[in-house]
Amino acid sequence: MPTEIVFETHSWSQDNDRGFATGWLPGQLSARGRALAAELGQRRRSDGIEAVFASDLRRAVETVDIALSGTTIPVLHDWRLRECDYGERNGMPAAELHEQRSRYLEHPYPGGESWRQAVHRVGRFLDDLSLRWAGRRVLVIGHVATRWGLDHWINGVRLEDLIDADFAWREGWEYRMEDPRNPPDRT
Repeated sequence: MPTEIVFETHSWSQDNDRGFATGWLPGQLSARGRALAAELGQRRRSDGIEAVFASDLRRAVETVDIALSGTTIPVLHDWRLRECDYGERNGMPAAELHEQRSRYLEHPYPGGESWRQAVHRVGRFLDDLSLRWAGRRVLVIGHVATRWGLDHWINGVRLEDLIDADFAWREGWEYRMEDPRNPPDRT
């Protein structure tokens, strides 16, 4: 039985309002983000979710806290679900950072990591997810790198195809991860 993964991005942050790429900085939700997090909770509270896995960055933690407050759904924070680490460029204007994003597919940002390294982290998370949550429905709250990791490892989308694509935000993506005893090669 496949594992069902529902992915949602962290809610709208103050940096999103200002047009900055937060990266590994904690970030904080804006008023709009807090309202959107509450809407996320309304969408997912009765969605058969058995556990929530969230990035440990503040904006993702805040999203989960607002969305699922008062529920008994277990929430586990995992650093492997973080955004790509832009290193010295964390917190810079997003338009400027993303102009040359493809340059960092294989080569790390100065003081940070490459997109391939970030996506590899998500692959390791998926391997561990299979150990305890195989065949169940879980919610993952993360970032662009998290979604790319899911697209790459579950749907087989090449990173070269993701790197220049528009993120195209929406209310959730759904993935089905097949037999966890036969995980894809994460090398």
